[in-house]
Amino acid sequence: MQTLLLDVAQWDLVLDANGNIAVASDPYSLAQDAASAIKTFLGEAFWDTTIGVPYLQQIFGVAASLALVKAQLADAALTVPETTSAQCFITAFTQRNLQGQVQITSQTTGQTAALPFTVLNPLPGGNA
Repeated sequence: MQTLLLDVAQWDLVLDANGNIAVASDPYSLAQDAASAIKTFLGEAFWDTTIGVPYLQQIFGVAASLALVKAQLADAALTVPETTSAQCFITAFTQRNLQGQVQITSQTTGQTAALPFTVLNPLPGGNA
């Protein structure tokens, strides 16, 4: 599976050596798509408001357990087609953001890939 390659720091499109929009392939493309799924807030996707992580409802602004957060992030990562397993690691959970890494395994290649992610808390004052 291929996807548009995103710069990890800016989460924006990058160009290849020929000046074209760069494309990522398995297993990295799956890890990137999993990170995108993790960064999606529940209700944010206007074409399907049932997808996304319930950050505002169950994570930011409440005392969410780390195990619950990791499980919800892994569930979001598993929505990516051709992903057979997903594991999330939290590296920082502050008032302003949630940072970590998602590791996925590709159904097609059997390879594992990892990608960092950051989710910013949009609540006023950044209440965690």
